[in-house]
Amino acid sequence: MLKIGLDAMGGDFAPEAAVKGAVMAANELGSDSRIVLFGDEGRIRELLAAENCNTDKLDIVATTEVIEMGDHPAKAFQQKSNSSITVGFGYLAKGAIDGFASAGSTGAMMVGSMYAVKPIEGVIRPTISTVVPTVVGTPVVLLDVGLNVDCKPEVLCQYGLIGSIYAESVLGIEHPRVALLNIGEEETKGNAQAKATYELMKAEGEKGRFNFVGNVEASYVFTGKIADVVVCDGFVGNTILKMVEGLYQINVRTGVESRFWSAMNYENVGGTPVLGVNAPVTIGHGKSTPLAIKNMVLSTERAIKARLTQRLQEAFKA
Repeated sequence: MLKIGLDAMGGDFAPEAAVKGAVMAANELGSDSRIVLFGDEGRIRELLAAENCNTDKLDIVATTEVIEMGDHPAKAFQQKSNSSITVGFGYLAKGAIDGFASAGSTGAMMVGSMYAVKPIEGVIRPTISTVVPTVVGTPVVLLDVGLNVDCKPEVLCQYGLIGSIYAESVLGIEHPRVALLNIGEEETKGNAQAKATYELMKAEGEKGRFNFVGNVEASYVFTGKIADVVVCDGFVGNTILKMVEGLYQINVRTGVESRFWSAMNYENVGGTPVLGVNAPVTIGHGKSTPLAIKNMVLSTERAIKARLTQRLQEAFKA
């Protein structure tokens, strides 16, 4: 039985949005999956009763503290030992749950990822990624999207391998094409970081570690023509992500509708996985709605069932 941990107290609209999202997810989970809610047990049970929820697929772990968005992440993670995030990571570290998701403090989630479940041996720096849509309907993995704003070429090269494994195991893309985001397609384009990264990724591609297809310009990211995985540092990736969110809102306000723009809605993505640590962890948007929470839980289930962590561990052992 798979157990997916969910921080019921995380997010701007918690616990209501988290519990409602859990109820929605429970109706779509596989028969071998359960959700474990961490948080204020009394409040969670009130909300479940209001939803007339059959709790056959839901468990509750009572906690009494909440790590607030304004708290210092590392200090709060240690000092608020009975918080929903800290207790959730404790369960994850000891294998009592198979994955953990939260729309709460991103900083505290990263502290738990780095110090409770820890990076996979061989991974220089874990990353967070997102899936963006393309006009042809196939997804593209973009990483990093905000965790590491300054990256050495060796780190970016590892992102190529990590993103390739994610695209293949979780998204089902065979032999995914991996590209480096750059200001031009030519091998000699870019700054010193990009040029050095290109050489490392090219060498890894020649070894068969992943399918490196060269540089990709930003204008091609959403076409699906060049790459299935796009590698960049967190500064650039987060800038792209925020620009996409802004463009989506502009399209909503102006009444532009299409399948492509609907897929840009963060609610449909659910959350960003932390890749390169020893267990599936998903971080949701602070303003997550019940729909976003539902999709965050379902994406965590997919990562668990795809054995993503094990595949990454095996790749870095090699």
